[in-house]
Amino acid sequence: MGELTCLEICAGAGGASLGLEQAGFSHAAAVELDPDACETLRLNRGSEWKIIEDDVHNVDGRAFSGVDLLSGGVPCPPFSIAGKQLGQEDDRDLFPQALRLVAEIRPRAVLLENVRGLAARRFDTYRAQVLEQLHSLGYQTWWDIVHASEHGVPQLRPRFVLVAIAGPWAAHFHWPAPSAVPPPTVGQVLRDLIAERGWPGADAWCERAHGIAPTIVGGSKKHGGPDLGPTRAREAWKLLGVNGLGVAYDPPAADFPLDQMPKLTTRMVARIQGFPDSWEFSGRKTAAYRQVGNAFPPPVARALGDAIRRALETASPAPGATDLGHHASLAVAAD
Repeated sequence: MGELTCLEICAGAGGASLGLEQAGFSHAAAVELDPDACETLRLNRGSEWKIIEDDVHNVDGRAFSGVDLLSGGVPCPPFSIAGKQLGQEDDRDLFPQALRLVAEIRPRAVLLENVRGLAARRFDTYRAQVLEQLHSLGYQTWWDIVHASEHGVPQLRPRFVLVAIAGPWAAHFHWPAPSAVPPPTVGQVLRDLIAERGWPGADAWCERAHGIAPTIVGGSKKHGGPDLGPTRAREAWKLLGVNGLGVAYDPPAADFPLDQMPKLTTRMVARIQGFPDSWEFSGRKTAAYRQVGNAFPPPVARALGDAIRRALETASPAPGATDLGHHASLAVAAD
């Protein structure tokens, strides 16, 4: 089988895009509206990916007909639309645009991730409408919570992931199995960075940071500078020896007090998210941290991408199978 292709919407800083690339998908394009995130994508893959800096509403899916996978971290629909009709309440709800692109592109597979809150009962009607549209287009669907810590990421970070695959490939999809090896601890992941400027408390700090991180949050542009989350999250960071009230420009220096808790840098947070050190982030500290905090961890995207690729490469399409209009009667395997 030839190279598998992907269109990524709401690509952000490229966490999911990078993971899918590692899973063997070549990007037809990555779509993102935020200028800083687009510059991050250009810094890292500008010569390899087509970066579209635009609103998803303006993307014509027909230009990407034949792409194997449509993926994206579409924003969570506002809780105010829970129980309402899909797409009728708020322009911030981008699921209707994702479904429009699915109908226009007819990819063999779809991967959409969101916050865990979308699994709440108040969204039962909303989710049912999303699945109904996908089933009418000939896709079999799966919706489940995926934990980053089960795929080598030293962080809790549960995400609600939707996978939709067309026949005959759907029968070969299986959720990626959790790693047999526990994730590394925060101390193990950050040991060299926390000691980079000669802080004598580094070794003791790494021993204290013997656990995984709480979910990292990126926040929104409406709020102030970066921090590591709400009160509950900051308490969890405190147990790991981390000051969660902000993000530092640099690791603790040699004269940093031994009895104080250091703040993490954006690069440290990026490591906890599973980004390689080679991945650069554009913008000032707050903009860069926001991109990191809102990202989908690359190792999780790779695990999901591997599972989807195996399904797409296992089955040999029967005559006419690529016409998704002929598969509206597929069995439903939905949550």
